[in-house]
Amino acid sequence: QVHLVESGGGLVQAGGSLRLSCAASGNSVVSINVMGWYRQATGKERELVAESISRGATSYADSVKGRFTISRDKTYKRVYLQMDNLKPEDTAVYYCHLRFRSLDYWGQGTQVTVSS
Repeated sequence: QVHLVESGGGLVQAGGSLRLSCAASGNSVVSINVMGWYRQATGKERELVAESISRGATSYADSVKGRFTISRDKTYKRVYLQMDNLKPEDTAVYYCHLRFRSLDYWGQGTQVTVSS
């Protein structure tokens, strides 16, 4: 059984910062994987925010480039999202995502609200 536990969401004013964390647990989790963050705003589809291939490349949505930074720990079972210069349009539920062995796993989601 694989579990993803997220933390770090909350309410912040525009221009502020938040840091999201996600930890993957379960005996089957391997260090060769893809971990990242998606978000879903009310009435919109879930979209990729950023993702990181273990020991490899990272990618970002155009809307967050230069403001958000994704990082991993040495075990490649934790992923972080540093969000700076937040904008009201960043308001959404943020979901941690893990993919390995062609299977996808999702966290429960954490709310990020940016007030103007």
